[in-house]
Amino acid sequence: MVIYCGQITATQGAAPMNADDYEYAGFWIRVWASIIDTALLMLVIFPLVVTVYGWNYFDTDAAFIRGPADFLISWLMPAAAVVLFWLYRRATPGKMAIDATIVDATTGAAITPRQALIRYLGYFVAGLPLALGLIWVAFDPRKQGWHDKMAGTVVIRLR
Repeated sequence: MVIYCGQITATQGAAPMNADDYEYAGFWIRVWASIIDTALLMLVIFPLVVTVYGWNYFDTDAAFIRGPADFLISWLMPAAAVVLFWLYRRATPGKMAIDATIVDATTGAAITPRQALIRYLGYFVAGLPLALGLIWVAFDPRKQGWHDKMAGTVVIRLR
């Protein structure tokens, strides 16, 4: 599929999709998807860190990263899960719940591993200046946050 001026056109003999067939997923619906994803990640992460580090894991005077297990459980596992969901399902569970799909902004095809990695790291860039890069979704005509623009992706929902 190819996206031209807000329209996705199929390549390889498939019928074209009209702009009436999809919409860009907006700010609030994507916030809802993020809440779902965060809750699901916490259901996995919380018991693991408490099992490894005990309840003192939540002490405010402790280090930002408590050790190798914390780095693995709190940083690497969530990153791997999100990127793998994007690559194999085109969406995280939260985006699946809202019927949204992440696609290449130019072709409308599945995103590449490179795009997935850039998109994930782009969340940190987008969140740094008071989350302006995430709020950008509310004002952008294609509903792209900075992470989407960096990776060349869009989030769409079929109508």
